[in-house]
Amino acid sequence: MIELDDTDRALIRSLAADATQSAGALGRALNLSQPAAWRRIKRLRAAGVFRGQRLDLDREALGFGVTVFLGVKLATKGRVSLQDFERAVSAIPEVQTVEHVLGLYDYRLRVVARDISDFERVLRRRIMTLPGVGNIDANVLLSEERLPGPV
Repeated sequence: MIELDDTDRALIRSLAADATQSAGALGRALNLSQPAAWRRIKRLRAAGVFRGQRLDLDREALGFGVTVFLGVKLATKGRVSLQDFERAVSAIPEVQTVEHVLGLYDYRLRVVARDISDFERVLRRRIMTLPGVGNIDANVLLSEERLPGPV
């Protein structure tokens, strides 16, 4: 685990809010020189604090107005390997995240669809036909608030 000071935490928060900021802009905002900000970014990256950069897509603007969280309980764990299920479910484009969890269900999926009838199609034709699927519980997302991380 890497030791973080207050400046590191502020740098991480700034990059989490907008990862496109230059080292110069970050340095000015944090009272650092551009080279000092760059060295800190490089050190954090080398330590594995940053796992990459990705776009935060607006699903609604892309035509996906419905998000559903599915709890999936596998029917027969011995007959179908977890890797087989994960590989098959990950190949479905509407499935945004696959999380192996402990509790009532074996997996938690985040699924996007154009509307409820599109979600029903994805559920019936793609997800329910996957190997080993047993019980499924669905929760439709009404709203989402993103909170800052622990740093």
